[in-house]
Amino acid sequence: MINEDLQHLLLNYCEPESDLLQQIDRETNLKVLMPRMLSGHYQGRVLSMLSKMISPKKILEIGTFTGYATLCLAEGLSPEGTLYTLDINQELEDMVRKSFAQSPYNDQINYILGDASQSLGQLNEVFDLVFIDADKKNNGTYYDLVFDKIRPGGLIIVDNVLWSGKVLSNQQDKDTKNIITFNDKIAKDTRVEKLILPVRDGLFIIRKK
Repeated sequence: MINEDLQHLLLNYCEPESDLLQQIDRETNLKVLMPRMLSGHYQGRVLSMLSKMISPKKILEIGTFTGYATLCLAEGLSPEGTLYTLDINQELEDMVRKSFAQSPYNDQINYILGDASQSLGQLNEVFDLVFIDADKKNNGTYYDLVFDKIRPGGLIIVDNVLWSGKVLSNQQDKDTKNIITFNDKIAKDTRVEKLILPVRDGLFIIRKK
């Protein structure tokens, strides 16, 4: 969404990645299909900062991928906090568990494989922070499923809501239409305060009233 020179400047003015996050980034780009799905350095620092600002006791992530964003969100966990991360891709399990095991947050992370809509029904928790970054067609479904599990004042963060700028296109494919439908749904939801940050591919920041 921004040019490469400005991206490099932004990176110069934010906190550096840890060695582990650099390792996850490198390994994802070398070994995993569609490595662009990784949150990356700048967005990772945004997620970390938001998490640290509310010091959550309970975090829910829908869409683990290779665990980069998971560990960024975990940086803000309170000492007794827990992070649940849900994903359906069993092929990445060994890589993800290895990365988690190298982090200081391993004992605070519950990595759950399976269909997220089913896994959510088994979680009887109240969350301070939810990050939705999975199959985009189900953003609205996940939002509805987690809404009653979020405390008042809690945050829901949804990734890829600008969809590489395609939300402005006059010729919209099915995926783009799904993104726009979700964005419109949030815009009309009077139960929340909301704004989109033009970070990377767009982060919808949603605060439950």
